[in-house]
Amino acid sequence: MLKQNLGQKMLQKLSPQQIQLMKLLQIPTATLDQRVKEELEANPALEEGEDREDSLEQVRTDEEKDAEEYDVAEEIDEPSREEEFELDDYLSDYIEDDPTSYKLKANNYSADDEEKTIPIAVESTFHEHLETQLGMLELEDERELTIAKQIVGSIDDDGYLRREPIAIIDDLMFSQNVTATEEEIKKILAQIQQFDPPGIGARDLQECLVIQLRQRLKKEDEKDADCPALRLALRIVRDHFDEFSKKHYVRLQRQLGATEQELRDGVEEILKCNPKPASGFNDKNNRGTFYVVPDFLLSNRDGELELDLNSRNAPDLRINEHYKDMLMTYKDNTKGRRAHKKEKEAVMFIKQKIDSAKWFIDAIRQRQATMYKTMYAILQYQYDYFLTGDQKKLRPMILKDIADITGLDISTVSRVANSKFVQTEFGTKRLKDFFSESLQTKSGEEVSTLEVKKILTEVIEKEHKRKPLSDEKLKNILREKGYNIARRTVAKYREQLNIPVARLRKEL
Repeated sequence: MLKQNLGQKMLQKLSPQQIQLMKLLQIPTATLDQRVKEELEANPALEEGEDREDSLEQVRTDEEKDAEEYDVAEEIDEPSREEEFELDDYLSDYIEDDPTSYKLKANNYSADDEEKTIPIAVESTFHEHLETQLGMLELEDERELTIAKQIVGSIDDDGYLRREPIAIIDDLMFSQNVTATEEEIKKILAQIQQFDPPGIGARDLQECLVIQLRQRLKKEDEKDADCPALRLALRIVRDHFDEFSKKHYVRLQRQLGATEQELRDGVEEILKCNPKPASGFNDKNNRGTFYVVPDFLLSNRDGELELDLNSRNAPDLRINEHYKDMLMTYKDNTKGRRAHKKEKEAVMFIKQKIDSAKWFIDAIRQRQATMYKTMYAILQYQYDYFLTGDQKKLRPMILKDIADITGLDISTVSRVANSKFVQTEFGTKRLKDFFSESLQTKSGEEVSTLEVKKILTEVIEKEHKRKPLSDEKLKNILREKGYNIARRTVAKYREQLNIPVARLRKEL
């Protein structure tokens, strides 16, 4: 049975302008420039302006001005006197409040710091390097060359062939219409595994190390050199890889019948191998890919910290002068008469574009003001750390602490802290790394968990490598230093620091 009810609800919905601000707030400076370019292309009423003498202080003090909203007439077919009054008021307000006065860019860098393009040498990729070596293979026909190319193309960026032979056979059948057997795949793969760099085409770490050790041993044999350490290393990896990977050195020494020094020499030869044969090529070809653009610049002026907002990727924006002239022309031409339908439609279109441009300009301004306000609160909260760079001086800080200081919502603070960086005299740091939970000491004082992790790292670095400390012993050491901590908490912090368990930290 259908029924109609009338009810009232209190709902809070974000306006399109607020949604736009939230999206702009969470992107870093490195991608803001691209977002501005997209808006410039989409809105012809928005353009880049010339640098003005206004300072960034205007942006800092005028923090969160609400964007102006204008009601666009829905009915253009029947223009009314109210719409004409609305347009007249709009034109008057627009002339009095010139949007070109917005200042969004700070000259916080010198001419010597101008952006320069770094030339990158054109080099062959990793797979191109492998394909150039295919001519060294002893292949019978074009068919085997196709199989070899398929195998090379299946090698991943680490240099491993992690696809099974049956999968490569299926790929050859569907993409190249070539029928191959598993024996042919393995035969050609064995030749590819002799390519440079050593270890290429291995199916797991053990095979990768064996290939590298065999090639090194072959070179030494060609020189008539005796290398007992290399031979022992090959035996360890080939026949006792499980004991070696788990660092059961006592058992390994007993099984090999080797002395402690001989075992140490063999392990050193293994450690000279590259577990990721293609890593050298990846470093060359990805050079300059991971470049961090700091969103904030923090400098120490004789013991006083100064914070600047990096606005190099936020150009000065203003309303296109041509659109302003079109509005003025419309106002002059419609004095004393009613506007035609076409004129009304044109001015409504111009009005919408100008409103959209003003909203975007205001969102950029509010983004900068909110970012500066949040970072300034973080700076004051962690002042001792930013002054010295000593991680032990980091105070426990959560998003709510900064939200309470700034009066902003926790989600807003989270958007600012995410993917943002600050450049300091001791390195470029990620903002979210300054946030941490608290841990209570025996004296009742609350300290940051980052401080505990720093001390834990120092203790592990100083431990005896032949007898590394267990989590239980690390817990006791931290408790002696006054930190009330449990063993499982020590294990959690150790895992977060990517430090292995005591057994895997053991060295000869």
